[in-house]
Amino acid sequence: MTDFIELDGSHGEGGGAILRQALALSAITGKAFKIINIRKGRCNSGLAPQHLGCVNAAKDLCNAEVSGHFIGSTEVDFKPSEIKGGRFKINIGTAGSVTLLLQALILPSVFSGKKIFFDIIGGTDVKWSQPFDYFKFVFLPQMKRYADVEANLFKRGYFPRGGGEIKLTIQGKYTLSDDIPAILLIERKKLLQIRGVSHASMDLEDARVSQRQEASAKLQLESLKVPINIKLEYSKSLSTGSGLALWAMYGDEELDFENPIVLGADSLGDKGKKSELVGKEAADNLMKFINSDAAVDPYLADQLIPFMAVAGTGLIKTTEVSKHVKSNIYVAEKFCDVKFTIQDNIITCEKKN
Repeated sequence: MTDFIELDGSHGEGGGAILRQALALSAITGKAFKIINIRKGRCNSGLAPQHLGCVNAAKDLCNAEVSGHFIGSTEVDFKPSEIKGGRFKINIGTAGSVTLLLQALILPSVFSGKKIFFDIIGGTDVKWSQPFDYFKFVFLPQMKRYADVEANLFKRGYFPRGGGEIKLTIQGKYTLSDDIPAILLIERKKLLQIRGVSHASMDLEDARVSQRQEASAKLQLESLKVPINIKLEYSKSLSTGSGLALWAMYGDEELDFENPIVLGADSLGDKGKKSELVGKEAADNLMKFINSDAAVDPYLADQLIPFMAVAGTGLIKTTEVSKHVKSNIYVAEKFCDVKFTIQDNIITCEKKN
C-alpha cells in the first residue's frame, strides 16, 4: 500500500502554488501525495483549467497514477513513476499562464538527468503570474547552475484568448544522488545595468504603446545613473495587450553568471490603463527592490524554495517573505528532510540530519 504525503491546499495563500510545488517535488522525489481543499482560499475553489493542465502535464512527465483530476475537484491523489525524457506538447487551452504551468515541470526536469523539450501554448503575459521575460531573464539564470536551459518565445499570449507559444529545452547536470550546489544569494554587490522588454500587440503600434511604456520607465529610473536598455517589441497576438518587464543586474565590475544577482519587476497593460502608468508601475516596483538591501526579489524567492530543499541547503536574502514563500516552505518540508528558518528576510535551508 502506497503511503501518501497529506497536504492541505488551504494552507497559507490558499491558491494553486501548493499544488504546483507538490507536483514538482513528487515527480522528482518519487513520493506520492494527496491534497485536499485545493484553492479553498479562492472565490471559485477547486481545479480551474490551468491547474488541471499542471496536473496532466506532470502526470505525463512522470507516468503518474492520478485520481480526482477534473475541473472543480478539491482533492487529488498523485502517485509518480519514472520521469520520461523527450518532447512534451502542452496546450493549456486558455490564457492560463505558461510560466505557472512550468513551476510544476521545471524542478523534476532539471534533476531528471534527461534531455526534455517542452512546446507550450497558453498565456505568456497575464495577471497573477510572472511574464515570460521575467521567467527567462530573472528566474532561468538561477537554473544555469543546475542545467543547460534554453527558452524561446514564438508568440505572445494575452488575456483573454492566450495562444502564446514558447519552447523550452532542459538538459540537467545533476540528479538527486549527486552533490547539488547550494543557492547562496545574500550579497548584492554593485548595480551595473537595467534591462527590459516593452511589448505590445501589433494593433497598438500606431499608438506607440511600447515606446510610451519604455519612456515612462526610463524617466523613473534615470536617477540610478546606470545604463538602461529596454527592447521595444510589437507582435501578432490573438488578443490586444501590452506589458513591461524590467530587471536590475548586479556584480563587482562585471556580471556574475555563475551566481547571478538579478532583481525583476513588471507591469501589464489593461483596457483604459495609460501606457505611461504601465511604465511607471514597473519602474516603481523595481526601484522598491533596488532601494532594499536584498539579493532576491519576492517573486523569485518563492520559486527558489523547492530547489533549496532538493539541494538540502541554501541561503537567500529577499525584500519580503510572501505568503507564497511560506506555502512553498510548507510543501518542501513535507517532501524533503529539511528545515527552513526565516529571520530578517533571510531564508535558510538546512538538512534535518
